[in-house]
Amino acid sequence: MGRTVRRINHPTGAGAAVRNFHEPISCSRPDCRRNKRVTDSHRNQGGKTVTLNLTRRHFLAGTTAAGATMLLARPAFAQTKTLNVLSHLVHQNVLTKGTAGDVIAPWREAEGVEISWTTLDSNPLQDRLFREASLNQTDFQIGYVIDNRVTPEIASLFEPLDSFQAADPIEDFNDIAAGLRSAMTVGGKLVGIPVRHATQALFYNEALLEEAGVGAPPATIEELVEQAKKLTFTSKAGTPVVGMTLASDLAVFPVMFARAFGGDFIDSQFKVVPNPEAMEKGLSVLADLFKAGALPRSYATTRNDDMVTWLQQGRAAFGVLPFARFAQLNNPEQSTFPGNIKAVAFPGSKALSGGAEMAAVVESWAMAVPANSTDKELSWSFIKAVSSKAVTLGAARNGNGPVRVSTYADAEFSASQPLAKVEAATLAKARPAFPAFPEAVRAQATFLEEVQLAVLGRKSPQEAVAAIVERVTPLMPA
Repeated sequence: MGRTVRRINHPTGAGAAVRNFHEPISCSRPDCRRNKRVTDSHRNQGGKTVTLNLTRRHFLAGTTAAGATMLLARPAFAQTKTLNVLSHLVHQNVLTKGTAGDVIAPWREAEGVEISWTTLDSNPLQDRLFREASLNQTDFQIGYVIDNRVTPEIASLFEPLDSFQAADPIEDFNDIAAGLRSAMTVGGKLVGIPVRHATQALFYNEALLEEAGVGAPPATIEELVEQAKKLTFTSKAGTPVVGMTLASDLAVFPVMFARAFGGDFIDSQFKVVPNPEAMEKGLSVLADLFKAGALPRSYATTRNDDMVTWLQQGRAAFGVLPFARFAQLNNPEQSTFPGNIKAVAFPGSKALSGGAEMAAVVESWAMAVPANSTDKELSWSFIKAVSSKAVTLGAARNGNGPVRVSTYADAEFSASQPLAKVEAATLAKARPAFPAFPEAVRAQATFLEEVQLAVLGRKSPQEAVAAIVERVTPLMPA
């Protein structure tokens, strides 16, 4: 979800596999003489050759009978409805396969509906969905959308769902994390129902902490800085260790450090750096860690996958990644420290006051209904079923990031997810890195450019923050 997105006004044609529902009919008769026999040879399953001889009389009699049979069968076809869904493959998989099995099957059977899935990777999926929603009419009744793409312009392509929720409400709607619901409310209208999330956590290598004499993971950002410096050492195995690894190409990470002091990059009212002092403190911490060698010298070129590798190999003691990375980080086939890499909520500053809480960054997917689609009642029925507590739990057991806080309280699910309790508490307060708006990609790139200059010591945090405000503010929506 953190990759650069393509502009939606540069469309590409839909593939034939999607748009061409019928193969062209072959016209291969050797001539146009009325009673010319059509002869062809075929092999049946037993390998014997069967010759087919048809005259025009036989052909007409056969097609007449076939037509009558189809007319008689029409009521049977009418009993089955089709719901066309445009999504990522993971959305289909978590509903149809895994530990909990096909959790959407009861809805399909009760409603007499077949689901036709069209799956694409994230960015092509968003481009295709927005093009489809811009047509006079689309065959897709459900589209999965990423929270940071739902600008006011994009939101206008989707059906407001408030009236559906009022008339036929989703079960315990407020159980869905507030930050996720807020991200799908644009201009006071609910345009999507959250269905999957990735919430950031602070991962740490327990074995390295014990080796360095650190008894417990940090409870404040100040303790994190102290421990990260202490854990910048050479381990007993001879491995050079840095205190923390962070990717430099995503706004997630500097935003987390700013929020630790009560700040932010862009708030819900599109104010850039609403608390400059807090952002300055966050950048000062990052610059201090880099200067002390507690961030890799390669910080400027470090990417998400690099962070995973550094943690797995014991080359970094701390890292910020989604809770969902827990299994991968502890995979015995990939990790040098299986079972030793654990996670806590990213800590806020001890100076946070006035009831302020640390809000981790969360990214999410939601189900939306194109405004130009048909049978919206069926679409809402699907959304309501997928959003139910039972299906949310089943999908979570199949590997989904559950959007309901109550899912984490389920005994069976919690037993299989060591981080369930801390993730639930973190999710309840989490919100996206910044709201969606048309110039979000440029704004993030500008922000990261100034952050890097501050972290590498080429600008003071104060100078970088002033530049962020000056350069990003003109990109905000009017």
